[in-house]
Amino acid sequence: MISRPRGWGKSPFLAAIACVEGLGPVLFDGWDANGQPVGKPWSEVRTPLVQVAAVSEAQTKNSWTPLLEMLDGPALDNYPGLEILDTFVNLPRGRIEPVTSSPSSLKGNKAVFAILDQTEEWRPSNGGVRMAEVMRINASKLGGSTIESPNAYTPGEGSVAEQSAEYWKRIVEGRARDDGLLYDHREAPPETDMTDRKSLLAGLAYVYGDSANVVGGWVDLERIVADIWDPATHPQVARADFLNQITHAADSWISQPEWAAVAAPQATVTPGDEIVLGFDGSRRRSHSVTDATALVGCRVSDGHLFLLGCWEQPDGPFGADWQVPTTEVLATVEDAFKTYRVVGMYADPARWESHVASWEAKHGKRLKVKAGVQHPIEWWMTGGRSVLIVRALEKFRSSVVDGELTHDGSSVLTRHILNARRRSSRSGIQIMKEHPESPRKIDAAIAAVLAWQCRVDAMAKGLGTKKKAGSKGRVVVLR
Repeated sequence: MISRPRGWGKSPFLAAIACVEGLGPVLFDGWDANGQPVGKPWSEVRTPLVQVAAVSEAQTKNSWTPLLEMLDGPALDNYPGLEILDTFVNLPRGRIEPVTSSPSSLKGNKAVFAILDQTEEWRPSNGGVRMAEVMRINASKLGGSTIESPNAYTPGEGSVAEQSAEYWKRIVEGRARDDGLLYDHREAPPETDMTDRKSLLAGLAYVYGDSANVVGGWVDLERIVADIWDPATHPQVARADFLNQITHAADSWISQPEWAAVAAPQATVTPGDEIVLGFDGSRRRSHSVTDATALVGCRVSDGHLFLLGCWEQPDGPFGADWQVPTTEVLATVEDAFKTYRVVGMYADPARWESHVASWEAKHGKRLKVKAGVQHPIEWWMTGGRSVLIVRALEKFRSSVVDGELTHDGSSVLTRHILNARRRSSRSGIQIMKEHPESPRKIDAAIAAVLAWQCRVDAMAKGLGTKKKAGSKGRVVVLR
């Protein structure tokens, strides 16, 4: 998968690769006398079929038109039998063709290589998801490959581009059973300010790279600035098309640029630091996907959030009969209390009431920040506490937007934050999954909100502030 902004030149790039896959020595065929790899063309193994696919005929022309132009030249002299037509290309042996047909008609036409163009537009509603699945299966049966070339997708639409991004996240997090995906996504830095010319030009220069005119490329960055600043251009569209930033769905709670702007992966939390904890638990469900269980810490002094643990049901058949590893979760909580100076912990006790009660009995007296007199840890995210929940959520979101907190850059925490959707209630905005049975979990986001609320309460008590050297805590009254 190669993801670049609109106008970068993905289509000609893919067209060139399609030409090479149809004619060139792309298959490994051993080593030469100098120890260098040797290739051979597909035609020596089977009759190659190369496909340029999109969900509309207009989209296929993006790569198909430059492909025809590339072949109409020296290739005709070097490959006798090459025949270039408007609707397909006859190779000396094999064929290159554009396709927008239904998935069922693709099953019998197995391509050794396929271009999946603009996959941010390939959705379940237009058959794109099923078509991508069929084409990938076809290529895998022949030992071939596919390449997709989206612009930034919109989270929540379920596009092929979004699914590929989710697959890459699972690979990075160690949750995937295979890592056969080369993922190349480039977007402007999250701090890019679209209202500031200097910042915007710097972000565009970064994301367009060698295509930018400032380094000899063909993309006029000043023209793009004018397009972005055109009142008719929606800011979210501008970020997706020109900055290649994966922003947010219409009902997202926190956008990707907002969350990325407060990432501080270089920050370290050391043993003995004063922290608070947020916990959201789950248990096995009788149907659908079990919610995740998450534990998030927050350093009191600077509001740095870090993920201590997240336990999620594996995807597919590996998740059958999965249950939350309760023993492991409990051990992680105890390790946190042993490693850091935990001054407070807020936990949603739903389905974990007995364990929360045990934590209160064991650690309640040492906590300086308490959710209540009788229950120092229990902090319900449901029930008749909607006003408190709305306030906690608003505090968290405002702190993200205003840059008052940082986080460790955890891909799991990021995914859960970006999965959260806004939902209106009588008391205000709350967050939920996109729908109750959705596999896109938000439990780490809930744990982060609880940790942040605990940190807010800790600061209100004067915790997290450093005393001056030599101070013994005396109060001096000036009259």
